[in-house]
Amino acid sequence: MPRALGNCAAGVARLGDMDEAVVADDGVRLWAEKAGHGGPVVFCHGGPGLWDTLDDVAGLLVDKFAVYRWDQRGAGRSQRCGPYSVKRSLADLDAVRSHFGLARIALLGHSWGAQLALEYAIRFPERVSSVVYVSGTGIDPRTTWRDEHEQRLRERLGDRLGRWAELNNRERTEDEDRELCVLQWSTDFAEDHRALAHAEHMATPWFGVNFECNAAINAEIRAWDAPELRVRCEALQVPVLIVDGAEDLRPRSSVDSLEQALPDVSRVTLAEAGHLPWVEDPGGFRKAVSSFLAADR
Repeated sequence: MPRALGNCAAGVARLGDMDEAVVADDGVRLWAEKAGHGGPVVFCHGGPGLWDTLDDVAGLLVDKFAVYRWDQRGAGRSQRCGPYSVKRSLADLDAVRSHFGLARIALLGHSWGAQLALEYAIRFPERVSSVVYVSGTGIDPRTTWRDEHEQRLRERLGDRLGRWAELNNRERTEDEDRELCVLQWSTDFAEDHRALAHAEHMATPWFGVNFECNAAINAEIRAWDAPELRVRCEALQVPVLIVDGAEDLRPRSSVDSLEQALPDVSRVTLAEAGHLPWVEDPGGFRKAVSSFLAADR
């Protein structure tokens, strides 16, 4: 069983020389960082309840764009203080945009962050020039693809399945939380012989998972009305690039539905990549994303 965290379990981590503290409209402090120059691209990391693991993505784009990274509320170097909800996450994202004085931004979101970026564009299209939707799970209800994903995950774990199952079904120490995440994240890569090393890189440094945040936001997403979300996607006039890996364990059929719903969409599927396509095909990822973001919009 995951451990619950208090509503404000800890203060914001110490900020480095190049970091900034973004103050949300309710006073919660969020870690953020800017690098590079050019058109602004704000990243939305995955989770929920995790921290920004997109430093390698920044490295692929920072020579052409101004890249803005941040840790979402309750995660990483940001203050561990609720409430945790999609609405609150959208407000925090807007606080990052406002803090840096950005009138209009491109958004790059990964996994849950792809959903967050898309929802922000739907609600505030005048503030968004484009969206890069990386390895999201689309707009179909999770019940339509959950079982297939769980079966694929267990198959890809292979001889790691026993230890993963043991940790996943009991109380854990902080070190065991990290071990569980490394095992599970190893399934996000197509190259099995390098999967654990890639997952270890994701987990370093380790900031701890906010399970309270994860549970709250995922429960809200599961309750979304899929037909209503499709209608809102069909009305979105912001250009969207979908980038995914053909070897992602999460079935791509739900993303097919999103692609069909969006009126201004392009898609690049990287053949030999998994859930983090920039890791296994950095050249293909950089080319696809840079070309899209550089287009005159």
